[in-house]
Amino acid sequence: MKLYYVTLNTAQEAQQISRALLEQKLALCTNWFPITCAYSWEGKIIEEAETVLIIKTQSGYRDEIENVIRQHITYTNFIAELSPESVNENFLKWLNTDIPSKN
Repeated sequence: MKLYYVTLNTAQEAQQISRALLEQKLALCTNWFPITCAYSWEGKIIEEAETVLIIKTQSGYRDEIENVIRQHITYTNFIAELSPESVNENFLKWLNTDIPSKN
């Protein structure tokens, strides 16, 4: 199983990307929520609203997921692939039933 932590500008972007991933069977489930982000950009410290999208899927889909994200945004964003140490059995059964493993 893999989780992707993705930063976006708006909840609308997260919703559009989520729907595309779910329709293409690249994700089993997604979550998004608002956060405040502080970062350094061109010598200045910037604080602004951001949206985090979490994507739950199987291993091996990173390229396809990044392609979907790039179809919806054009700016520099953060995409991190995370590997949970353990996941509850019922969730894994659901994941393995709905999203084919690529490994």
